Amino acid sequence: MSALLERINAPADVRRLDESDLPQLARELREFVLRSVSQTGGHLSSNLGTVELTIALHYVFDTPRDRIVWDVGHQTYAHKILTGRRAGMASLRRWGGIAGFPRRDESEYDTFGTAHSSTSISRGAGHGDRREAQGRAAQRSWR
Repeated sequence: MSALLERINAPADVRRLDESDLPQLARELREFVLRSVSQTGGHLSSNLGTVELTIALHYVFDTPRDRIVWDVGHQTYAHKILTGRRAGMASLRRWGGIAGFPRRDESEYDTFGTAHSSTSISRGAGHGDRREAQGRAAQRSWR
């Protein structure tokens, strides 16, 4: 296992890193995704393409308090790894293993279960409309 990645068990661990460590974390995370998907199958290129984005989101935002809405669930392997499911990647997309997309019952960091694109737009808009209708400035849980 890589030196930085083995120390990451939650996004709070990412936020404790120095900004200068983030490119190394991205390299290690990309290598881990490549090794994992070569053993389990899954969506490789879409996940390699979101490594830096995922690190940045968890570095800047206070997840899970700040909720991330993924538009394409098949781009969330790095998110799963950084949110405490690194060991579970060996069971990715296997019976009884972790899902290949976000699942609310799998992690508090998964806002809602999505697989394909554009579902997040209607989901986010609906929650915004509901919040306005209820007269609330913010709502922490979308369940």
